Amino acid sequence: MIKRVDHIAVAVPNVEEAARFYEEALGLKLGGVEVVEGMDTKVGFFQIGETRIELVEPTKEDTALDKFLASRGPGIHHICFEVEDIEAALRTLKERGVRLVDEEPRPGAHGTRVGFIHPKSTGGVLIELSQHPRGSH
Repeated sequence: MIKRVDHIAVAVPNVEEAARFYEEALGLKLGGVEVVEGMDTKVGFFQIGETRIELVEPTKEDTALDKFLASRGPGIHHICFEVEDIEAALRTLKERGVRLVDEEPRPGAHGTRVGFIHPKSTGGVLIELSQHPRGSH
């Protein structure tokens, strides 16, 4: 089911400000910034080998990400695993009794389709599953 670690998401109040640390201190290059309307987020990616660091900023108040930042502050928000077939992965997890945030995939950054697994089923870690568009790798 799992192909690889796609990205590690870090919740931040401002993508551009947070990106300066990664660029200036670590020497990484920001690969771009994208607003994901359906998830009310703005994301910036740093490619490191096959994996990315994703800086995630809420674009609206009172969203889950905004509440996360208000209660916990900036920090690791979720880990994303790439899957071949998002529908099949979510269906299999549901059949196995795993609590899901999303039973059906929704649009994610870079044309992906994503679904989240609830942290109550994972020992406290929010996990995202992501299917990339065919032929994008």
